[in-house]
Amino acid sequence: MASNSHSESYKAAGVDITAGYEAVRLMKDHIARTNTPGVLSGIGGFGGLFAPALAGMKEPVLVSGTDGVGTKLKLAFLMDKHDTVGIDCVAMCVNDIICAGAAPLFFLDYVAVGKNVPERVAAIVSGVAEGCVQAGCALIGGETAEMPGFYPEDEYDLAGFAVGMVDKEKIIDNSAVKPGDAIIGLASSGVHSNGFSLVRKVFDVEHSDLAIHRDELGESLGEALLRPTKIYVKPMLALMEAVTVKAVSHITGGGFYENIPRSLPQGCAARISLDRLAVPPLFRLIQKAGDIPERDMFNTYNMGVGMSVVVDAADANRAVEVLRGAGEDAWIMGEVVAGEGGVILR
Repeated sequence: MASNSHSESYKAAGVDITAGYEAVRLMKDHIARTNTPGVLSGIGGFGGLFAPALAGMKEPVLVSGTDGVGTKLKLAFLMDKHDTVGIDCVAMCVNDIICAGAAPLFFLDYVAVGKNVPERVAAIVSGVAEGCVQAGCALIGGETAEMPGFYPEDEYDLAGFAVGMVDKEKIIDNSAVKPGDAIIGLASSGVHSNGFSLVRKVFDVEHSDLAIHRDELGESLGEALLRPTKIYVKPMLALMEAVTVKAVSHITGGGFYENIPRSLPQGCAARISLDRLAVPPLFRLIQKAGDIPERDMFNTYNMGVGMSVVVDAADANRAVEVLRGAGEDAWIMGEVVAGEGGVILR
């Protein structure tokens, strides 16, 4: 960075470029944690450079995903806790690209702030770095934009994107899915990063004490809601090495009814057994507080299942064993049946 870079005029307009330099200095150690062998550039250049390892790949295909954290950020503002939402940002991207069988290579973030408070920006990026470590990808660049008058001083937005790679012959699509296949559920860590507009309305979070302990949750509402999205990359990569994975669905906005059908071909539907779902208390609390119909809950939230996987019925027990060995709570929650792309909950 330029040691003599300083503008009093720009600072008077609300943008302190020296605060940006300080934020970069504070985040460097966090970013260093994510370095992988492919990283060719450090932070501070105009572009992030990455050299993927292509040995053994017949026809490498890049897979990309982009997303943000959404209005879950409002909880971070209210609780003044900013070091976990970066995990959510990474998770929403890498969990999408793993659905195609792609291992994430690198990630870039974008933080837009009303006022650049270096310590807060560094805390945000520390979460992004932690998410990258969990996903096994490198944080090779990003952007912090100070936008006074556009965002309130104490608020910000956070988004990012990931790029992964998979050999073309190993891309996971739904072409091999057939009736009789097993559907495996992987437990979520909570609400993840979807449906927070409804959460905020139900609990009137701006006027509630989020720090009060809730016996039914075993923690405060704020802690339960802010818990970061689980990253499934490493367990899924282990599963793909052990069995043939036919389809994967990241259960995000739209819940079961929108996301599971995305992993099914024409002529197939998903039959999920409700008695195999251990819906976490947080979702029942949301449902009760908002008087929300059961179907709307399953059409909005993950209801305790962050990812679904389709495998041959003969591989189902082995798949569960591998996922549990990788630290995931996984179980057979249903099967593929003849139908037209819908979800049958019974």
